[in-house]
Amino acid sequence: MGDDTTTAEAGVGAAVGGSTGTRSQRPTSEAFRRFIATGWAATPSPAPSRLPAAGLAARRRAELSARFPGDRLVVPAGTFAVRSNDTDHRFRPHTAFAWLTGLGTDREPDSVLVLEPRDGTGDLDASGHDALLYFRPRAPRDSEEFYADARYGELWVGARPSLDEVSAETGLPAVHLDRLAEDLAKGVGHRTVRVVRDADAAVTAALDTARRDAGVAVDPPPAPDGDEDEEVRRAREALGAATADRELAAAVSTMRLVKDDWEVEQLRLAVAATAAGFDDVVAALPRAVGPDRGERVVEAAFAARARELGNGLGYDVIAASGAHACTLHWIRNDGRIDPGDLVLVDAGVEVDSLYTGDVTRTLPVSGRFSPDQRRVYQAVLDAADAAFAVVRPGATLAAVHAAAMRVLAERLASWGLLPVDVETSLDRDEGGHHRRWCVHGTSHHLGMDVHDCALARREEYVEGELRPGMVFTIEPGLYFRADDELVPPPLRGIGVRIEDDVLVTADGCENLSAMLPREPDAVEDWVRTGRR
Repeated sequence: MGDDTTTAEAGVGAAVGGSTGTRSQRPTSEAFRRFIATGWAATPSPAPSRLPAAGLAARRRAELSARFPGDRLVVPAGTFAVRSNDTDHRFRPHTAFAWLTGLGTDREPDSVLVLEPRDGTGDLDASGHDALLYFRPRAPRDSEEFYADARYGELWVGARPSLDEVSAETGLPAVHLDRLAEDLAKGVGHRTVRVVRDADAAVTAALDTARRDAGVAVDPPPAPDGDEDEEVRRAREALGAATADRELAAAVSTMRLVKDDWEVEQLRLAVAATAAGFDDVVAALPRAVGPDRGERVVEAAFAARARELGNGLGYDVIAASGAHACTLHWIRNDGRIDPGDLVLVDAGVEVDSLYTGDVTRTLPVSGRFSPDQRRVYQAVLDAADAAFAVVRPGATLAAVHAAAMRVLAERLASWGLLPVDVETSLDRDEGGHHRRWCVHGTSHHLGMDVHDCALARREEYVEGELRPGMVFTIEPGLYFRADDELVPPPLRGIGVRIEDDVLVTADGCENLSAMLPREPDAVEDWVRTGRR
């Protein structure tokens, strides 16, 4: 990589072209500055197309506006995350920002969407807010930013859009990011201002400073000594602006529970790309068996397809062979894959719109399940099928989970592993013994986040009625650790998970990932001969 500015030096307010430390070799003479500013052809400026999700994003903003009349709403895209020293991870915008603007892939770091309540002047519409995008456009080629700014400079990151171009893409009025700090502080003491707190720490800190300067409490007052009933607690916590911020984030999360037709189509694309990645994994298995880091062969095969067909991985690939499959989030992927192993692969492709697939298959690397492996696999498949049978409008994720857990508890009892009867184990207050071998839930919503809508309230998420357009996973599993002395030795070290992506329809559900084999015979055939 070339000499560049550090992350701190590239930040807002830093002097462009300042020292980069002992390794900097940047030319700084006045002669160089004059020379580099000349001789460039005009920047091509074809009229940009409106983003596919721009119209949907406008409707989403209108709905959000109606939930918070009179409040200023601040939704940052976020900024770069440091990987090490002055090297950043590839940028991915905060989901709330992307969903409300229509911008995907790596767009646009440090930008901020603000919904400003109208004051009764100008044209009115039902939303009650004016939406404004604070954005840093490309700099003129006679500026130092053009050649010296590693965050925004055209020589470093390519040509950024102009304000007019980003407005044409999003349908949003756009103003320079330099105006943000002053505009955020206006009227903070006289109106409620809400920010998505976890999106950009610098924006949140600046707003909190402005709040405190205006006499607005950020955090709620401490609880009094003694008992405090729920109503009083909620009233006390509502006094802090941070609580108002969390309400904004929760609202955006809840609004995403039901996907529109365009979102469903994006999820179909993501799942199709994910399926292609799994085919690549199966094709790579012969090469993965034997090397010390065979799991990395599996990981790399999927990751290559994710970059080819999409924006990248929706999350770190889990490529867990043998006993590693019993570590639920095994992402080290540095183990061997030996003949006779099962390899559990949990992976998803994130497409350019940022919607992601999330699929798990457990594969017999030699093309055949052993009798014990097949016994565990069939139990998990039966649990998944029982969960599918429950899915319909009006059901709940809690009921989906209960159906899967009943099958697993019954199977574990039949194998003599439960110290209590099935009904006692299924009793939430007195039991739970079966969960020793499956501690995770059966389902989570899926969308722009792999664990989508995570800030929605429990009564809307786990206990809320399923509605057409909701998309979530069904992913039961059984995990018998190698050091579990309560498990017969033949089962130790076997971990199986089967995960599919499910769309709720008007009269039931559709398995979006059904193109990938699930039945044990079909999985064996897939590993031996590929998917036909």
